Amino acid sequence: MIQALSGDVEFVQAIVHSGFNGFIHSIFNKTVNIKCRKTGDLYTLATNSLDNGPNSIVININSFADSHFELTNNVFTNNNSLYIEDKIAISMNDIKKWECLLPSYPVNDTQLRKNLIIIKNQIEEFGKCGGMKRNLHTKNPFQIEMELMLQERAHSLLCSLVNNNVADALRHATRLIGLGPGLTPSGDDFLTGLMATFHLPNCPCLSFQSFNKNVVTSAQSLTNDISYMTLKMASAGKVRESIVTLLHLALTGEEEHLISALQEVLKIGSSSGTDIALGIVSGLEVNLIRKAQGHWS
Repeated sequence: MIQALSGDVEFVQAIVHSGFNGFIHSIFNKTVNIKCRKTGDLYTLATNSLDNGPNSIVININSFADSHFELTNNVFTNNNSLYIEDKIAISMNDIKKWECLLPSYPVNDTQLRKNLIIIKNQIEEFGKCGGMKRNLHTKNPFQIEMELMLQERAHSLLCSLVNNNVADALRHATRLIGLGPGLTPSGDDFLTGLMATFHLPNCPCLSFQSFNKNVVTSAQSLTNDISYMTLKMASAGKVRESIVTLLHLALTGEEEHLISALQEVLKIGSSSGTDIALGIVSGLEVNLIRKAQGHWS
């Protein structure tokens, strides 16, 4: 029996009250993804070094490398515990429940404007190249072309959003889905950060939530299951705890804590954290422009 440390409140409730049933979809050193038989959604077991996230439970284990799990192993619940075949039982007793609550967009955006400058400077200095951030030193023609495509499509998307041309924005967003390196491609990671900023309570871009839903509809056939699930969650304003913290501090925080929170996000994946952070920056800048245009909830 292994203890669950913390987890998404809806996943915990599904285990405790709804008789969750699924099978192992994919296995990595720090995460195991489970596909729910009823909904087809992915749920994640994470090691104790990772933060909370949507549809995730953090358990008291260092690695899944020696777990002996196999793809399609059955996952089921019984007596407040989650079982993977007869290989492991994860107790939900005393688990700390976590809920993704995004911070409200501030009435006074002075601190936000200052913080965006700090974030961009930090990404320029410490962000990882190879995705949305160009590697100016590479001589690989494929990588050069990929990075140019990512930047050009992202730029076109943002211009369309600023001009309130949602149809064009969706077209450009669709051309980003599945584009770039990584298990979650860079274009998907950028959209994850971007869409989360359109769900901030009271933000000027709340009207773009329909854009978010349409992006997810397009994404299902254009990217892999894991990346699609991340996009689906972000489109509904559900992201990892480290991203929530960064959003909170970007809106109203002081420099020292902001930089620390950004560093945690930049650690995600290979270039994923950088790509997500750049999506957040772009989304917040679109919010600022929309507010200046008079779009205010």
